[in-house]
Amino acid sequence: MILITGAAGFIGSNLAAALNARGRDDLVLCDWLGSDGRWMNLRKRMFRDFVFPEQLFERIDDLGITAVLHMGADSSTTATDGDWVMKTNFQFTLRLMDWCGRAGVPLVYASSAATYGDGANGFDDEFSLAALKRLRPLNLYGWSKHQIDLVLAERVEKGLPLPPRCVGLKFFNVYGPNEAHKGAMTSVVGKNHAIARNGGTVELFKSHRAGFEDGGQLRDFIHVDDVVAVALWCLENGPAHTVLNVGTGRAQSFAELTEALFAAAGQPARIRYVPMPEHLRDRYQYFTEARMERLRAAGYDRPFMDVATGVARYVEVLDGDDPHV
Repeated sequence: MILITGAAGFIGSNLAAALNARGRDDLVLCDWLGSDGRWMNLRKRMFRDFVFPEQLFERIDDLGITAVLHMGADSSTTATDGDWVMKTNFQFTLRLMDWCGRAGVPLVYASSAATYGDGANGFDDEFSLAALKRLRPLNLYGWSKHQIDLVLAERVEKGLPLPPRCVGLKFFNVYGPNEAHKGAMTSVVGKNHAIARNGGTVELFKSHRAGFEDGGQLRDFIHVDDVVAVALWCLENGPAHTVLNVGTGRAQSFAELTEALFAAAGQPARIRYVPMPEHLRDRYQYFTEARMERLRAAGYDRPFMDVATGVARYVEVLDGDDPHV
């Protein structure tokens, strides 16, 4: 049985879809469903059991778990409730890591490019305690993920007990189907698909930093299908204990992303630039680009989609009868 936490969420539900497509329905899904419609992300899925996060550790020894894909977290980069984020993102992950170590079960967990902060120290996923200690996340979410990466690095360096495989994945800017429930955290493509399809005008932030044009802020945008492929590869073939970047290795601008959206929708690009809210300006990343050498050196050789290809694939799903995979 494969346990997927955050299973009704964006990446978790895409992992469940990919495993079902491989003929695997021996899945235990763990999440809250709430009232935001995220259950729709699982409407097409087959699984053997479902547990709520607060029930997981009461039942985990009896579920027959042989592998864990831990995607569950409060992923809002604007979260301010430190107690909640620490319980949900740090303590829960640490407890799961400890259980996997005792049970001898491999664990792949979601870290984040938000751990890199403003990028002043680069986006090199060198895995050592000294290298990780140089990073300064800009938000509570990134800090909570960073703390787990630090725990893993310390346990590796001190030879402390760990699962047989424990890999943290630093996801960059992921977009694709099954993200509608994320509200303000939905990608630019997901938020603006209907606007572009109807020939409207998409609003992007103006630049408030010299050297970046309006819409010229750069991100390493990666389609969720590529993220899923890396996660499953790491679970089956990845290195034993490390943290790895998961991006394309190529930064592209929000303007390029939005132009690709209009092109996929068959409409001329219409973009208006608006001031960035004051509360975001000091915490805004103007550039992210994953260094991908370590993942490649570990043996992952599948190509990544560029923005034009990935956005077109996403729009094809959004234009269908059911915008979920």
